[in-house]
Amino acid sequence: MSNYKSGLEYALEQDQNDELQSYRNRFYIPKDQNGSDCIYMTGNSLGLQPKQTSAYVNQELEDWANLGVEGHFEAKTPWMPYHEYLAKSMAEVVGAKPIEVVVMNTLTANLHFMMVSFYKPTKTRYKILIESDAFPSDKYAVESQLRHHGFDDKEGLILWEPRNGEELLRYEDLEAILDEQGNQIALIMIGGINYYTGQFFDLKRITQLGHQYGCTVGFDCAHGAGNVALNLHDSGADFAVWCTYKYLNSGPGSLAGCFVHERHAYNKDLNRFTGWWSHNKDTRFNMRYEFDQLPGAEGWQLSNPPILSMAAVKASLDMFSEVGIDMLIAKSKKLTGYFEFLLKGLGEEKIRIITPSNPDERGCQLSIQVKHANKTLHNKLTETGVISDWREPDVIRCAPVPFYNSFEDVYKLVERLKTILN
Repeated sequence: MSNYKSGLEYALEQDQNDELQSYRNRFYIPKDQNGSDCIYMTGNSLGLQPKQTSAYVNQELEDWANLGVEGHFEAKTPWMPYHEYLAKSMAEVVGAKPIEVVVMNTLTANLHFMMVSFYKPTKTRYKILIESDAFPSDKYAVESQLRHHGFDDKEGLILWEPRNGEELLRYEDLEAILDEQGNQIALIMIGGINYYTGQFFDLKRITQLGHQYGCTVGFDCAHGAGNVALNLHDSGADFAVWCTYKYLNSGPGSLAGCFVHERHAYNKDLNRFTGWWSHNKDTRFNMRYEFDQLPGAEGWQLSNPPILSMAAVKASLDMFSEVGIDMLIAKSKKLTGYFEFLLKGLGEEKIRIITPSNPDERGCQLSIQVKHANKTLHNKLTETGVISDWREPDVIRCAPVPFYNSFEDVYKLVERLKTILN
């Protein structure tokens, strides 16, 4: 869209015409010292709480109080199959089939469980490729896997790096790495959206390239789930993991999601760590049977799930089902495009956006590099009632989330930034 306009009147008009406008009122918005709504731009770090979450969690507390153990079968939403109620809606969010998706554990734990199955090093093919500025937890996890298997974590780790003077990664550089070392790489594990730059990678292109060289391919979609069209099934990726507390609004440290492509669904020979919740449901409670693997992503579960946390996930996913990811992405592109338009109006001598300008190569996050600034600028912005995110050395990350952010939010944020810069 190139027909954006400056001025508050335009922002208010866009909000008036926004089909999703009413959803803002279904979230709790933090208040500033004057009792006004803060401008909350950190859904990429922790999503806001849906107002219906407490009712979902309280229902489980009531059922626990009134039913005790019988709640496993007699609760309003029976606990025994609770994770199954999340599979369909989560699959729609990440572009997968229900058999490919499960909500379980936490993000880095899931990454390790996936690597138990999909990182299968040999003496000649053992290296792991990640992006050079991967989220630290991903880097620590893959390094520990290398050490666990007896390899040097420095020599065994290959970094896909941006070129000198650039922030974004180029696919031709990835192709060059694989051309040179593809037969030594066991696993490619990339963040679906880079947490720092906001670059959204072409998952299908990376997967096809990796498979061409015999590598297993997985993605950490923490910054992608609920934000962009991941199309995990069509990407052909072997596995993916993500958290639910960012764009999926399920609360701090909440459960994570896991994707395993359906071509692996019935492969019982895949190495994995197991527990009773990955055992055949029909015989699970017979207790003395030999292990009988569940098919699909469910087969990677270990323990019966934490229902209170799952209730918070369900509260959010039910809203995603109401709206549909496509409508959210359509608003996101307009909102983020408007944000970019206003920021560019501040002048390139003051700020630079390091996130891709192509809407198909980013989600709603814009990473703003402020020239000759330090964290003092971010602190001043916070004092004006803007909740954003500072990342060393000089980047402010802002994410206008389509569920609860408005065009007016974006307009006011840029006006406050302009005042500080001037």
